[in-house]
This record gives sequence, C-alpha cells and structure tokens, in this order.
Amino acid sequence: MTTVGAGSMDRAFPANVRLGNGQVLDGVSVYGGPVLQSGKMYELVYAGATSYSASTCLDGSLDQAAVRGKIVVCDRGVNSRAAKGDVVHRAGAAGMVLANGAFDGEGLVADCHVLPATAVGAAAGEKLRKYIASSTPQKPATGTILFEGTHLGVHPAPVVAAFSARGPNPQSPETLKPDLIAPGLNILAAWPSGVGPAGIPSDGRRTEFNILSGTSMACPHVSGLAALLKAAHPTWSPAAIKSALMTTAYTRDNSNGTMLEESTGKVADVFDFGAGHADPMRAMDPGLVYDIAPADYVNFLCNLNYTEQNVRAITRRRADCRGARRAGHAGNLNYPSLSAMFVADGGKARMRTHFIRTVTNVGGGRSAYRATVRAPEGCNVTVRPDRLAFRRDGQKLSFTVHVEAAARAKMEPGSSQVRSGALTWSDGRHAVVSPIVVTLQAPVQ
Repeated sequence: MTTVGAGSMDRAFPANVRLGNGQVLDGVSVYGGPVLQSGKMYELVYAGATSYSASTCLDGSLDQAAVRGKIVVCDRGVNSRAAKGDVVHRAGAAGMVLANGAFDGEGLVADCHVLPATAVGAAAGEKLRKYIASSTPQKPATGTILFEGTHLGVHPAPVVAAFSARGPNPQSPETLKPDLIAPGLNILAAWPSGVGPAGIPSDGRRTEFNILSGTSMACPHVSGLAALLKAAHPTWSPAAIKSALMTTAYTRDNSNGTMLEESTGKVADVFDFGAGHADPMRAMDPGLVYDIAPADYVNFLCNLNYTEQNVRAITRRRADCRGARRAGHAGNLNYPSLSAMFVADGGKARMRTHFIRTVTNVGGGRSAYRATVRAPEGCNVTVRPDRLAFRRDGQKLSFTVHVEAAARAKMEPGSSQVRSGALTWSDGRHAVVSPIVVTLQAPVQ
C-alpha cells in the first residue's frame, strides 16, 4: 500500500473578482456557461449579518428580493460548494463568489457551477466582506467576475493541496507519511454521462469529462505509474515499485524552490509531501530499491506490540514474533524513508538510534554508490559503510544509519519539534534519495 498526497499542476483556471473600488481578487472556476455582461458592475451582497444559514447559502436561506440580479458572497462550509451555487441560482442571483474562511486558508478548488461563480481564498474573502460592509445605499458595493479560461506554465508548481492529508503517522511514527504526492488538484478526469458536471440533481448539463480534485485523483496517478513500472520490470515486488517511486521523487518546484503549502503559502515539509512528488521517468530507472518481504512486515507488526493473534488476523496465517527481536525495532522495516522519534524528557543530553537498511541493485551490472547525508538540524547522522560496491544486477547490500540528536533545552510540555534531512546514494548516474525525519516529543507533564 502506498499513501499518496495531492499536489497541483502548472495549470490554472483563473476567474478573478474585480471590485468597484479597483481591487482585483484572485479566484478560480471552471464555469463554462454564459458569462456576466461585459463591462457591467453588479451589486455585491453578503447575508452574513442576517443569519449563519444565509452566510453559507443553505437551502431556503436567501431572500430572493434581496439577491435577485446581484452577485452573492457565500461562506464555505456545511453544504457542498456546488449546492451553494444551486441555492444562489434558484434565488435569482446573477452570480456567486465562494469565499474561504480563516480555517480554509488559501486552498482553492475549481468547480463547474450552474451559474457564473468563482472561489477566493481567506484573505480575499475577508477583503470582500469588508468592502461590502463599508458600502451604503447611496454607494453600494459592486463587482464582476472575469473568467480567463485556462492558463498554462503557472509558477510555482507543484504546490501541496490544502485538502491533502498530512503526517505524522500516529500509529507508527517510525514510517513517514505520506509516502509521496502526485497531481490531485483540478485534474481532468472521466465523468459519468448521467450526472451533470456540478454533481447536483438540478444540473441538466452532460459531459464525459470534468475537472476534479482530491487525493482520489492523486491515487490513480500513482496506481497508473505502478502498473507502468510493473510492466517495465515484471519481477519487481510492490515494495520495490513503491521504493522506486519514493527515492526518485522531487521536492523542488518549477521556480527551483522547495514546494509550497497551498493553504498558507509557506514552505512545505516532509509531513506535507513525504519523499516528494512522483517523477515517472526517473522511477523507471531508480538504480537501487528498498525491497520488503512478507516476513519483514510481520516483524514490523510485532515490534509495534501486535500480538501473534493480532498479526494472524491480518495475515490469515500463523504468526511468529520471535524474529522481531532480530529486526530490532519498528523503524528497521526496510522502508525508503527513515523516521526517528525521541522523547525529550530532559534525562539525556544526547539521544541515539539506528536504522538497518538493505538495497537491491537494479541499475544493471557493476556499480559503486557513495552516501551523502544532509543531516537534520541539530543532529549527527553517519552511514556505515558509506560506500556500496555491487558486482551484479540483483545483488543486495546492507548498511546502517546512526542518528544522534541533541536534547532541546526548553520545550513546552506536550510540544514537538521536527527536523528533516536526507540520505542520498549516488553512482554518478542515479541519485537514490531517502528522507530522514527526527521528531523530538516533550512529555505532556
């Protein structure tokens, strides 16, 4: 199983809001019907002061006389984005602006609404509400929506989608999650012919394709890549395929900076994108893979304190946890990432752990790899041996990674600090990259 997060592509569907005061607020939409009248500024209304149900444009909440022919601002939440558009449309409004709240941040999804509509982020939504609140009957708030079609070559891209699930992994922090990310924001996807593109009963339009978003869009990308890798390398196990995808993933965007987090605009980290964004071409020839046998998973579960009865319920066969002691600890599962968790209780000035890993040469013939480490801040990381010489394809060699972290002088009870780095094995042609994550967790008290 591969855990996949969602990222964007270098494609956007801008539909910006131009206000009567000259401001232009960035928005997105894939509405494709009749647009608003060119050059006309429509009155803007926001029913947030009336009631919560009206602010979120719930069914039956809008006063038709108050919104007819106007652009209605709706807050996200409670009902679906498309359902809000349907409510506004049935009330006789000319258009809708769907505004994020502070909790939603700047994450936006392009929808195919039933009326001219766009979505704006939290900052733009706040500006929009303030603009409407400052209006008077003599000088009403006005605006329009400018649909700009499709833009290509957008920078920066990819970014980690706001809705994408994040780490850490609460059940087994020794395995970094997500594993990687793939395109999942505003994806062109197949669509059932009997359902309108807005996905609501009142939408009578029909189409074979739609723009969709979700990790449910990112997962098919990785599933397809796994199928391609299996076709190219029929002998590879599922673990080897996942390893190839993870160790060749990239973390830099098309502006040559570390990928950003969509909701905040800040630099993303390993708990956002895992090993990075999938790179199909590089995954075809990863050089080395971290393979895992079924017995390794049994040892992993045993080291997570699963009983043999628990393990048997999963594997449907007799389990033997005696081999788990030889594996050492759960972090020694032969995973393509390394995650260390330390309890910073003040008892030790330095905390240490180690990881045992085995890599298989799939790069063809003789090769020699050298290890380079970008250690997490405040940590020492050593690799032994730091050179692996393979004589043939399919040969396996093992190494140990020692991690030493300094205890933090002051940490609030229950708080945690995360630092990340990377281990790279390179033979001059391949770069096999594994994230290193060190988490310091302070006791609750």
